[in-house]
Amino acid sequence: MRLHRVFILAACCWLLGATPVHAQTWGTVTGTVTDSVQGAPLPSVTVLVEGTDFGTATGANGRYRLELPTGRYTLRFSAIGFATRVDSVTVVEGTTRLDATLASTILKMDELTVTEGAVPDRPGVYEVDPADVQNMPTPFKDGFRALKTTPGVATNSELTQQYSVRGGGYNENLVFINGFEIFFPFRPRQGEQEGMGLLNPALASDITFYTGGFPPEYGGKLSSALDVQYAQPKAEPLSGSVDLSTLDASAHLQSSALGGDLGWAFGMRRAQPGRFFGTQDLKGDYSPRFTDLQGTVSYRFSDRVSVEALGIWADNTFELEPEERTTYFGVISLDPERPSDFKALRASLNGARTDGYTTTFGGVRLHTDLSDRLSMEHDVAYFGTRETEAFNIQSRRRVCQVDPTAGDNPSNCTSVLQGESTVTRFADNSVEVQRRTGRGRYEWDLDRQTLKGGWHLRGLHFDDNLNERTTIDGRLDGQDSTLVDQLDDSAIFDEHQFGAHLQDAVDVLPTDGRLTVTGGVRADYFSFNDEWTISPRLSGRFVATDRLTLTGAWGIYHQKPTYRELRGTPSDSSSIRDALDQNRDIRSQRSVQYVFGGEYFFPDRRLYLRAEAYYKDLDDLISYTIEDVRVNYSGQNDTYGYTYGLDFQLRGELVPGLESWFNYSYLVSRERFTDAALERYAAQAPGGFSEEFRGNRTGLLPRPADQRHTFSAFVQDYVPGDQSWKVHMRLLYGSGLPYTPTSPGPETPGGAETRIPGDRMSGRLPAYRRVDVGATKRIELAQSGIGGPVHLELTLEVLNLFDMDNTVDYSWTNNFQRVPKRLTPRTLNARLHLTF
Repeated sequence: MRLHRVFILAACCWLLGATPVHAQTWGTVTGTVTDSVQGAPLPSVTVLVEGTDFGTATGANGRYRLELPTGRYTLRFSAIGFATRVDSVTVVEGTTRLDATLASTILKMDELTVTEGAVPDRPGVYEVDPADVQNMPTPFKDGFRALKTTPGVATNSELTQQYSVRGGGYNENLVFINGFEIFFPFRPRQGEQEGMGLLNPALASDITFYTGGFPPEYGGKLSSALDVQYAQPKAEPLSGSVDLSTLDASAHLQSSALGGDLGWAFGMRRAQPGRFFGTQDLKGDYSPRFTDLQGTVSYRFSDRVSVEALGIWADNTFELEPEERTTYFGVISLDPERPSDFKALRASLNGARTDGYTTTFGGVRLHTDLSDRLSMEHDVAYFGTRETEAFNIQSRRRVCQVDPTAGDNPSNCTSVLQGESTVTRFADNSVEVQRRTGRGRYEWDLDRQTLKGGWHLRGLHFDDNLNERTTIDGRLDGQDSTLVDQLDDSAIFDEHQFGAHLQDAVDVLPTDGRLTVTGGVRADYFSFNDEWTISPRLSGRFVATDRLTLTGAWGIYHQKPTYRELRGTPSDSSSIRDALDQNRDIRSQRSVQYVFGGEYFFPDRRLYLRAEAYYKDLDDLISYTIEDVRVNYSGQNDTYGYTYGLDFQLRGELVPGLESWFNYSYLVSRERFTDAALERYAAQAPGGFSEEFRGNRTGLLPRPADQRHTFSAFVQDYVPGDQSWKVHMRLLYGSGLPYTPTSPGPETPGGAETRIPGDRMSGRLPAYRRVDVGATKRIELAQSGIGGPVHLELTLEVLNLFDMDNTVDYSWTNNFQRVPKRLTPRTLNARLHLTF
């Protein structure tokens, strides 16, 4: 059944991606490109549709052939050593001929400066176009969710903004906006509670995503780095956008003043997606309110001195008054010899929960050019967040055997299975986090190399307060049972970090740009464990031919333990402060990474095929488990392991001006508990279960983000016969993530049942499958508005087109029935996007 559905998804991808292209009226443009002096045919001349990457190249005889939808186009002919020529052509059904003659020219080459580059300058680097984020059918346009169509990114939930890259955890990813580091929420239990991510794509001009092999300047996380640049207008008129949908609204403005010396951009977003969250099995009064304001300002004092500032304020409130939940699970059999085993969890709930996340960020940077070759930047930044969660919810539930032919009927309960229970959950938790950072960065451009260095100093403050308990009362086989879990504790944490880096990018070969090598090292210090780490890194890019580029990287990555990793998973047997004090000797997690890849360009199709292989040797890991999006850490360097995989991407403009891509990734991520950890955990296990505990943790075990296969695609096309209409499709597939089953444990002296983990990571969630589609009508309202043309885009999106059931986690009844927690079903969303 699973394989059958996979083939259905693949067929849908092929149909949606390919059918409209052949349905349009197309024509063929052919011609010969020659030299203006001798009239000789010119091979390898690039022929592009103006303003796009769609085109082809001439063959050895100077001829080219290009298929285009009927209409008028401008073609650009270019080749090294010849002046570029631009000609217009009207494509009709059939064949149209357009020859071109190029005049030779002498090019004066300036000195080469090796600078930061985009794809494919370094391994593991992908560019995300902010326009594609706008076009991509997703519940929210926060930018982070668009990364799920990038190779190597795990796919298992549309509700969360967090992501796992190449087998790493949620906290192993760096995020920078305009060079300032920002952070994800600390406390959420479920993706719907997170609010909107702090990345506003309407303000972004460039989004660069490093999935591995990133250079020393980006810091010491184990998995990825996201580098976002917001627009900094210079001598630009007022422009902006307004976006309205049934789930959210946003607006942004940007412009410049004072002769271009002052540039600014501001954005506001507001989301109230209660209708979207309410489509889940848990019904009730959802009242989420997510708001943020962001702005960037830059001022140029002179040609050599400028200052910029970035400010962010976000307030995310999630309120819920739950009412009832019905979740069906089990097996439906069509074989009369094997009856169905179909069940339903029915629960009535009362109470309320409120989750709040208020984040404030401010950063200022001074940029100074000491000379044409030497520049430096100094900045200070503050990041603060207060996160609260408060709930007191009582759930009365029972598991029923149901008749699968009777439909969704509350009275459809043929028998009550294995007792009924009442669960009461209470919490009044809060955490305040403050980060103050000072940083300096320096760059020196030489003739054939660029030398960079920098430092940072950061102060950390956490004020953590926990007060929560869970009570389960039930009746099972005529006996009452009660399980109580309670935690009431607090801690204040103040530490500081220091880091410095040095890196050099060198153009090695005499041929400019043929081989670029970047090497460097960074050193980091953390006061909590009084630890220094040294991380050397090396990467290279080799242009083998005009079609083939090879990249490779090696490096050591150290990730300093975060507060949550140091704290571990709190329990009522020890205080948070004691856990922190016992962890003064904890070590940074370490990853030695090897990355090798290549990109091949098909000029006749204007397609890029990219492949990358990687291996990570992992040491001093802090083990963890994931419940929905809540990460529970062990607080110890208790495992070591490895991760390896392959990423593939086919990318290009299947139709002129619209880029599409297809990704496939294969991943294996394993870990093994250390002998010392096994002895320690066995001693802590319930009496009589030490050997079982040891058996569950010996050998190589899947890591929590071990998602073996992922496939993603984003396809864009025009509606046949009318290029003002566009269709977009996003397809996601991820094989099941591992989880740890639960089994009954020994009774307490009072007769209450306990629950112990089964074999660690021995189960697998069902595969995640999702197709989102959208259709957009573009209307030109005015050719000349405030700062340019005014366009209106009207979009209708169908989220989860095929209404596929996806499971993000399991909950367990008092008799250990496994009940799936499912994500959102099919949802319609209408969107209006105005640009001016």
